[in-house]
Amino acid sequence: MTTSAAVPTGSDDSAIAGGGTVTDRLVEANEHYAAAFGDPGMDARPVLRVAVVACMDARIDLHRALGLQLGDCHTIRNAGGVVTDDVIRSLTISQRALGTRSVVLIHHTDCGMQTLTEDFRHDLEMEVGQRPSWAVEAFRDVDQDVRQSMRRVRTSPFLPHTDDVRGFVFDVRTGRLREIDPA
Repeated sequence: MTTSAAVPTGSDDSAIAGGGTVTDRLVEANEHYAAAFGDPGMDARPVLRVAVVACMDARIDLHRALGLQLGDCHTIRNAGGVVTDDVIRSLTISQRALGTRSVVLIHHTDCGMQTLTEDFRHDLEMEVGQRPSWAVEAFRDVDQDVRQSMRRVRTSPFLPHTDDVRGFVFDVRTGRLREIDPA
């Protein structure tokens, strides 16, 4: 499957059709976007008062998958969609400063984090000579990792709103969400 962002294969991964880099293409696309842009007249507070934490996987179009519009939610993405200290930081700001009350956690099938181990971190340290300050947060069981992420949110002392925290697994082949029982 190709998308509008598809890059031709070849020896130079940064090349795009017509020359330049992928970043050049993005900047050019922004020029077209900005030419038709109109201030939506909203602030940073999400209309639906929800924050969505999800994997950064490029196959997941969160807004379309969840029927969301610009301004509806805060979106926090990282490798695996795991709840790390930085996700707790973002959720804390989202809740305490910007009014969100609900948290939706979305992992997905066929996640690359299921193919890694903490050996990735060790190998990186051997390569660059410095141990990363972060954990890989790899996992084998996606359902269990969603449960762990829900527990991390629900037990954080920094988050005042933990009664509406739900976790899901997005199926990258069907586009359907499957809710995970927190127990």
